[in-house]
Amino acid sequence: MKLTFCGGAGVVTGANYLLEAEGKKILVDCGLEQGEEFAPEVNLRPFPYDPAEIDAVFVTHAHIDHVGRIPQLVKAGFRGIIVSTPPTKEIAELLLLDSERVLGKEADLKGTPHLYTEDDVKEAVMYWQTVEYHTPSSLGEVTIEFYDAGHVLGSSSILITAEGKKVVFSGDLGNTPAPFIRPIEYFENVDYALIESAYGNRIHEHPEERKNMMEDAIEDTVRERGVLMIPAFAMERTQEMIFELNELVEGKRIPKIPVYVDSPLAIKLTEVYKKYMSDPDYFNDETVRLAGKGDGVFDFPGLIQTATKEESKKINDVPPPKIVIAGAGMSNGGRILYHEVRYLPDPKSTLLIVGYQAKGSLGRALQDGAKSVVIEQKTVQVRCHVKTISGYSAHADQPQLMKWVETMRPHVKKIFVVQGDKEESEVFAQKIKDELAIASEVPLSGETAVL
Repeated sequence: MKLTFCGGAGVVTGANYLLEAEGKKILVDCGLEQGEEFAPEVNLRPFPYDPAEIDAVFVTHAHIDHVGRIPQLVKAGFRGIIVSTPPTKEIAELLLLDSERVLGKEADLKGTPHLYTEDDVKEAVMYWQTVEYHTPSSLGEVTIEFYDAGHVLGSSSILITAEGKKVVFSGDLGNTPAPFIRPIEYFENVDYALIESAYGNRIHEHPEERKNMMEDAIEDTVRERGVLMIPAFAMERTQEMIFELNELVEGKRIPKIPVYVDSPLAIKLTEVYKKYMSDPDYFNDETVRLAGKGDGVFDFPGLIQTATKEESKKINDVPPPKIVIAGAGMSNGGRILYHEVRYLPDPKSTLLIVGYQAKGSLGRALQDGAKSVVIEQKTVQVRCHVKTISGYSAHADQPQLMKWVETMRPHVKKIFVVQGDKEESEVFAQKIKDELAIASEVPLSGETAVL
């Protein structure tokens, strides 16, 4: 059995792992590498394998850094099967179509080839099958089973059994307990594991503390009569924001001010969330109970969803105070840029960062205290408040990651630490060695391990 780290080694994004066993070539994820640009030119390089020889792609979840090159894989000759949970397939189709638009625009600006077309996305969907959690499927002599990763709706850790060995791919592990989805599932009798490490050296705030910090940010914005800008990923983060703002409004903990969800994609994705909200396989018991009572946990008085450009432009006509939630989560595209151009120079306003900001992204520059930034070739002064609430991350922090590894301790032979900045991954790998006495390493991109 051979495992090659084709992406996601030493970096957070671009997850792509090739497992060769029982005469089959299997990919786990095929993601876009992201950073300062939505898609750096590294994504234009040929795959380090022949796509036509790949038998299957198993998808942990729908984020673009895990699925973003699947249409490119199809374009390059892949004709196997793609497998994920049902929500992941629905969400991935929406995200890939949106990504194709963003990628095309970026390619045209840079004068580079398009990674893929809308037709490539549609063809990929034709090869896409779904499977529920805990339902083993077979690919020849290889058995694959999906478990809940507690990260986003439909997210999975994938257990692959072949040649008498068990290998588990964590995918992205969630910040458990999440507001509405089910918690992380753990593993015991596995031989090898790949674990993400985006927050391998950090500890999140307690969930109640993050809600208090959100409440304080809103109250400060209201008092100063400014605008609270929240760059948020269209998937999960926006729904978390809506869910917790709903609780703050219903609990009368914040003043009534307009809350705009200025993201057509987030609006579409929220409808997918509503579709599965009463399904106990995907949502926690309390959310299923509220859904059964007809409680609109993704809706509240004052929430305004602006799907069209015309509706978005009207946000400017509404005087502060107001809250604007818009994509993209790392400020590397989307409508949030229009609001940042307008309000970053305003000392009364606040930019609230609630998600991971990759190195090189505009969001990271703002988080690190940049006094001026360039947005769409325009220099913008940063005079507003910039605050971070890391507790809203959908990623597990170091203690949660350690718990996931610790359950495997009696049996596991080696842990491969992936999907993190090199420094985070190395710190986490060393902690596994020191505290759990488990062999662990941070693989290099392109490295092949014989299992």
